[in-house]
Amino acid sequence: MKYLFPLLIISNFLLSNEIDNSFITKLEYGAMLYKNPRGVGCVLCHKKGNKIVEIAKYKIVDKETKKLVVKSIIAPAINNVSFDKFVQKLKADKTESKVMPTYFLTDDELKSLFYYIKNINKK
Repeated sequence: MKYLFPLLIISNFLLSNEIDNSFITKLEYGAMLYKNPRGVGCVLCHKKGNKIVEIAKYKIVDKETKKLVVKSIIAPAINNVSFDKFVQKLKADKTESKVMPTYFLTDDELKSLFYYIKNINKK
């Protein structure tokens, strides 16, 4: 009986390394960031992240033909990008894309958000 208590403490410690006992899991944290990272949520444009989404259509006069041309702003599918490309796009200079917001996410937030995107359609 006197060995049971230390054995329980040791087994609890060993099991705690395998089970996520945090207040919020990495998936839940990633979901929260996906819905509202810093104002405008990823979900507004990327939906479930698994396909191209047309955000808006607009018309512009083609400089060469002088005719109206319909253009689209699209959000790409993001569930199959590599982590490196994901981070590169989120940290990119916004002169490259005037549509994608700047979020100023920490490395841990980027990891949690990426984890969620990779698992969003597996639920």
